[in-house]
Amino acid sequence: MEQLNRNFLKNYTPKGGVAVSPLDVDLPERVLQFGEGNFLRAFVDWMFDKLNRENLFNGRVVVVQPIERGLGETLNQQDGLYTLLLRGVVEGELKETREIITSLSRCINPYENWESLLRCAESPDMEIVVSNTTEAGILFDPFDTYREGHVQSTFPGKLTAFLYHRWRHFDGDPSRGMVMIPCELIEENGINLRKRVLQFGEHWNLPGDFLRWIKKSCTFVNTLVDRVVTGYPQGEVSKIEAEIGYSDKLLDTAEYFHLWVLEGPKELSRKLPFHEVGLNVVWTEDQRPYRNRKVRILNGAHTGSVPAAFFCGLDTVRQMMEDDLTGRFVDELIDREILQAFLDDQDSKVLEDLARAVKDRFRNPFISHRLLSIMLNSSSKFAVRNLPSLLDYHEKFGELPKRLVFSLAALITVYMEGDLSQGILKSQREGVPFEMQDDAAFLEFAVQTWKDYQPTRENALRVASAFLSNESVWKRDLREIPGLLAMTGENILNITTLGMRAALEKVLGQWG
Repeated sequence: MEQLNRNFLKNYTPKGGVAVSPLDVDLPERVLQFGEGNFLRAFVDWMFDKLNRENLFNGRVVVVQPIERGLGETLNQQDGLYTLLLRGVVEGELKETREIITSLSRCINPYENWESLLRCAESPDMEIVVSNTTEAGILFDPFDTYREGHVQSTFPGKLTAFLYHRWRHFDGDPSRGMVMIPCELIEENGINLRKRVLQFGEHWNLPGDFLRWIKKSCTFVNTLVDRVVTGYPQGEVSKIEAEIGYSDKLLDTAEYFHLWVLEGPKELSRKLPFHEVGLNVVWTEDQRPYRNRKVRILNGAHTGSVPAAFFCGLDTVRQMMEDDLTGRFVDELIDREILQAFLDDQDSKVLEDLARAVKDRFRNPFISHRLLSIMLNSSSKFAVRNLPSLLDYHEKFGELPKRLVFSLAALITVYMEGDLSQGILKSQREGVPFEMQDDAAFLEFAVQTWKDYQPTRENALRVASAFLSNESVWKRDLREIPGLLAMTGENILNITTLGMRAALEKVLGQWG
C-alpha cells in the first residue's frame, strides 16, 4: 500500500469518505509551530487548513520538533500530509468525517538543523508562533544557555533565541514583531510565556533594545483550548487504511467539539478570521468567563458525577451516561444546578448549548475516558470545579443544591476503606482492588478520619464535620453554610448503609 505524500496525492482518487484540501506548495510559510503532536495537528493545523480552503489565510505551517526524538522524520516523509478523523455524537447523532490536512509544509529538527530554524526567523512572511509543549513546557531554566549555533533545551529558550535572531536580522524593525499563541494548558499561558522570554533575555544579558522590542512589538496571546484528541487509532489502522486506500503513519483522531478562546487585540481576528469558516473560535479581551464556563460545566460535571458512577460499578464516562440512574444524575446535575448557579447576566443560550455539547461529548463512543483517571486529585478538583457552583447556587436561591451536595458526600466516601501506601490510596470496589492518587497530606487526613467508622448517624456526622472543616482544601470552614453538615452527613449515612446505587436511587426519587 502506498504511503501518503505529495506525489501520491496528485493521483489519488478519494475513497472511504476522505475529503482532500487543495495542496498549494507555493503558499508562504507564515506560522512557526513548536510541537508536532496529535493535539496541534487535530486542532490548530486543522483550523489553518480550513482557512486556506477559503483563501482567508493563504499560508502554511512550519513545525519545530520540540525534543530530540519525535515525529519530524515521519512528517517529512509524508510531506506534512496526514489524515484527520473527526467522530462522535453531534446533536444526539453519531457522525464521522475524514479529511487529508495540507496546511503543514515541513518539520525542522533544531537539534540536527538549528540554522534552518534561524532562517525562518529571517523570513518576512513569518508572523505567528503556535506552541503546545505540555504544561511543563513554559519554564525558565538558568542552565539553558545562549551562544551562536547552540540549540536551547527549553521551549522559551529556543523562542528567545529565535526572536533575538529575527530582531538582529531586521535591525529592530517594530513591524517585524511576531504574535505568540501558546496552547499549553496553564492559566495566562501567553503572559507566562512572555515572562519567560524576557527572563531569558535578561539572564543572557541580551541588549535592552531587544527586550523593549519584545515588550512593544511582539504580542503574546492568552488562550483556552478544548478538544479531546484521541490520536493514532491503535487497533483500527488496518481497517481504516484499507478503506481510504493508502498508508498514513500520522493518522489522527479527535472529537467534533472544539473551542479556542484567544485573549488578544481585535485586529488579530482579521488576520486570523477563524470565525468566518464556522469554527468555534472566540477573540475576546477577557477569557476568564469562558474558562469559568468550561471549568464549571465540563470539568465540574466530570468531578461531580464520577465518584458516584464509579461506586455504582461503572468504569467509563460513556457507561455512566448510558446507565439510566447515573445518566439521569449527570443530566440533572448539569441542568438543574451547575447551569442555574451562574449569575443572571450570563448568556443562557450559550450556556445551554455548551451543556448540550458536553453531554454529547460524554456519550462519544470513540472516547474511552476512564472514571478512575478522572478521580485523580479529586479533593482539589472539587474545590475548584464544583464548590463555586455549590456556593453560588446557595447564595442565589437560598437553599442547597442537593445533587452537588450528594456528589460531595460521594467523594468523601471514596476514601472510606483505603490503606495508604507511598502516597497512594489502595482500596477495593466490590472486592476488586483499585488505586487512587491525591494530595499526600489530604490522603493521610482522609484515612485517619475514616478509621474505625461504623455506619451510624453520629459517625456519619463526625466524618462529614471533619471533611467540611478542612480549610486546607476548601479555604474556609464549610460547616458555616446552613444545613450543609446535616445534608452531607445524611448522604454519607445512606451511602454507607444502602450502597451507592441505592442511595442515589433514594435521593433521585426524593428530588423528582
